[in-house]
Amino acid sequence: MDEQVQQPQEEVLPPPPETEVLKAQLAAEKDKYVRLLAECENMRKRQERERHDIIKYAHEEVIIECLKIYDDLERCLNAFKAKEGMDPNLVKGLQMVFDNLRELMNKYDVRPIESVGKPFDPNRHEPLMQAETNEAPDGQVLEEFQKGYTLAGRVVRTAKVKVAKNTT
Repeated sequence: MDEQVQQPQEEVLPPPPETEVLKAQLAAEKDKYVRLLAECENMRKRQERERHDIIKYAHEEVIIECLKIYDDLERCLNAFKAKEGMDPNLVKGLQMVFDNLRELMNKYDVRPIESVGKPFDPNRHEPLMQAETNEAPDGQVLEEFQKGYTLAGRVVRTAKVKVAKNTT
C-alpha cells in the first residue's frame, strides 16, 4: 500500500489586529521609558554639578571678607618695607603671615585678576577713572587701584582701575 499519510498542514494565519495595536503600544511605552531614563540621568548629573558648585563656592562670602584683610596686610607690609629703621624681624614676621594667607587663598583657588596693560573688561574691572592719552590703546587698563579676584574662575571682586581714553 502506497498510501501516503497526509498530515494536515498548519495554516499560517495573520496575527489578529489587536496584536499590531499592542506592538505599537509597547513601542510607545518603551520610548517613554527610554526618555524617562535619560531624563533621570540628566537630572542626576545636574544635581551632581549643582552640589559640586555649592561646595566649591560655599566659602565665597568668607573669602570676600578675607580679601579686605589681605589688602590691608599687603599695604602694611609694603609700608613697613619702604620705611627706614623698621625692625627686620617684625617685617619678616609680617611677611610670613602674608605668605600664609596667600597660600590659603591659593588652596581655595582664589586668584588675582591681571589688569594693568589688559583691555578693559566690565565683567572683571570697575572703572574709577578715565585718562585721556594716545600712548595706550583705547580701553586699556592703565592703573589698578584695588586688585580684583576670582574664586575658581568666577569673579568675586572686580578690580578698580583707571582706563585709557584716546583723544583722537
